[in-house]
Amino acid sequence: MVPQALIFDVDGTLAETERDGHRVAFNQTFAAAGLSWHWSETLYGQLLEIPGGKERIAHYLDQYCPPQDPRLPPQADRPAWITALHQDKTQRYGQIIRQGCLKPRPGVLRLIQEARSAGVRLAIATTSALPNALAVLETALAPDAPHWFEVIAAGDIVAAKKPDPAIYHYVLQQLQLSPQACLVIEDSAQGLQAATAAGLTTLITTNAYTQHQDFSAAQWVLSDLGEPQRPCTVIRGSLGDPPYVSLDRLWFS
Repeated sequence: MVPQALIFDVDGTLAETERDGHRVAFNQTFAAAGLSWHWSETLYGQLLEIPGGKERIAHYLDQYCPPQDPRLPPQADRPAWITALHQDKTQRYGQIIRQGCLKPRPGVLRLIQEARSAGVRLAIATTSALPNALAVLETALAPDAPHWFEVIAAGDIVAAKKPDPAIYHYVLQQLQLSPQACLVIEDSAQGLQAATAAGLTTLITTNAYTQHQDFSAAQWVLSDLGEPQRPCTVIRGSLGDPPYVSLDRLWFS
């Protein structure tokens, strides 16, 4: 059947935001806070295994920082300190994104417009903070793009982040649809694990940070969504020839 709803992840799925967006904003925030931390492209790729910005900072503290570093607050004060750091990072990320250099990944805008025309419902499920998600939608897609999505589930709207399926259970509850009626579009193994644990069929579009992850549970694994005149690379699944994603090619049981 053709899905009744498409549920999109944001970072790395709608647009390439991680390397030159989130990573840069984190580094700007660390510098402004007087920290000597710098997340290289390679290190950031490793940190992406930890879903959520605040959780990523906490993991970095635990794994990479001396426990007695005088620049760090006492252990009891660290949750609030991490939250404040992340709030500053969110503001800086929004400024970076709104400079206008962000473009949607191939096929994203076309598929969303096709879904809107066909009456297929749209939703967002992302661990990114809500202001960050809105900035991507408004910049990469269109200023009114947030209104295209019936549900925008972001950040701390659920207690547990991907790979926990809580955010997908939340979206399904808001849409009042069964998992069998929806298709998820993700870019990471954590996102795939969350979606499949909620019973959702998943299409993966890989990126430089996720291309070597295990996507064996996905229905399709593609380089991107493709365009009729710019086909995608099919890693898993079948799309027809030339390969690109459109609603009439998304049949699943």
